[in-house]
Amino acid sequence: MVNATRHSVNVRQNLPGTAVGVAFRPHRRRPPGAYAAAVDERQILVVEDDEAIGRGLSQALATQGYTVRWAPTAAVALRDATEAAPDLVLLDLGLPDLDGVELCRRLRAVSPGTTIVMLTARGAEIDVVVGLDAGADDYVTKPFRLAELLARVRAHLRRAEPAGRAGRLVVGSLELDIASHRMSVGGREVDLRPKEFDLLALLMAEAGRVVGRERIMAEVWDEHWFGSTKTLDMHISTLRKKLVDAGDVPNRLSTIRGVGYRLEPL
Repeated sequence: MVNATRHSVNVRQNLPGTAVGVAFRPHRRRPPGAYAAAVDERQILVVEDDEAIGRGLSQALATQGYTVRWAPTAAVALRDATEAAPDLVLLDLGLPDLDGVELCRRLRAVSPGTTIVMLTARGAEIDVVVGLDAGADDYVTKPFRLAELLARVRAHLRRAEPAGRAGRLVVGSLELDIASHRMSVGGREVDLRPKEFDLLALLMAEAGRVVGRERIMAEVWDEHWFGSTKTLDMHISTLRKKLVDAGDVPNRLSTIRGVGYRLEPL
């Protein structure tokens, strides 16, 4: 385990000032076609006030082919996200000008389709729950391994749907459209975060059958996932609440202890 403030990349460059963000472009190590695809489709915003961590993460991500912007303050992060919605935000919760949880809420409002991963030194479960309720999709606790964080980023940025999944799924009053990324309960549209959508799509495709925790983590998060699966439980809890609030039956999602989850075709 390495401290999150130190990385193997060079992180001791001088800041040009905290009023603007800093852009990091990928190193040109890929064929032109692959390089262009990575730049065009993978935009990451790193929100971190610590210079060493911010620059280190940004440069490490850039070497993976992503286009990265580093925002040292909440104000810069909101400006950047408003100007061009990123695919993913790495959000430190300890910011100087605004609480990270509140920034998460505002980022979710201006960029509802963006995946938000919290970087937090707060290990208490209540802090994680508050962050997820504020709109975050996942969290990584400091100190963390850079390899683990990069694996999380790759998992969240996967675009392809699992093979065999239909374009439109209907289970009882639930209707999910993969192409338009819309989900509704009895015709009432429900706003789902990216991982909630993917999780529900998998469970609806397997309606009436138990889906194991390992399979869910592999298909919805990443086949090489090696972090805690608590994030799955929290996403299930949030998904249950959203479905019930939209008018669905209370017992749609069943927990099969020690195995996984089942979506009931009620």
